[in-house]
Amino acid sequence: MDIPESPESSLLGIGLYAVPEASRLTGIPQARLRRWLRGYTYRSGEAVAASAPVWPRQLPDIDGTLGLGFLDLMEARFIDAFRKADVPWRVIRVCAERARELLGIDHPFSSQRFRTDGRTIFAEVAGQSGEAQLLDLAKSQLAFARVIGPSLYAGIEFSDRDMPLRWWPLGRQTAVVIDPARSFGQPIVSTRGIPTAVLADAVAAEGSAAKVARLYHVTPQAVHAALRFEQRTANRLAA
Repeated sequence: MDIPESPESSLLGIGLYAVPEASRLTGIPQARLRRWLRGYTYRSGEAVAASAPVWPRQLPDIDGTLGLGFLDLMEARFIDAFRKADVPWRVIRVCAERARELLGIDHPFSSQRFRTDGRTIFAEVAGQSGEAQLLDLAKSQLAFARVIGPSLYAGIEFSDRDMPLRWWPLGRQTAVVIDPARSFGQPIVSTRGIPTAVLADAVAAEGSAAKVARLYHVTPQAVHAALRFEQRTANRLAA
């Protein structure tokens, strides 16, 4: 499927991740990501019911393959945090709808504004649903921080519209960045734009991080950061 060439749909600015790569980067199982992005059907008594996608994704299917954009990747991390905190699905969906209305964006949870407006959204939904857990999230800074805490926002660089611009998964002090405006959003070493996977493979072939640093004109620290990142994502897949 052709993707229209426009500022909103340019792959260069959106990023492109197949489901296996998105799973590797976020630690979210592939089957779960597909259900969130495509929706799914389930049996309810004698009837078959449908569950819609959790949020509108950035990209259409490309040649029949499901793909995620950078904002989809960020949103998935927050949805995963809600589920790990046992926030019910129906509540997540209502919160997402309310947040989209309030913030005027398709990916509200990963917006920086959600840090301040999120408790208001939870309070409104809690009042409608009577969910004690949500009332706790809405009233307690500590409870809210356990779900939407610093770790979810750590390393995310925001635009002047408070939307994720790029992600430094090992922290801003390291060289590894995921930037949808560079290399289609693949993890790279920021100074030279070299994919972390390329550097990790080169170390495996050469047997020396120092030698790879010389070959690719990067610092040894950048090579070690790439190795650490690739090892961490490999461990996620093995877990």
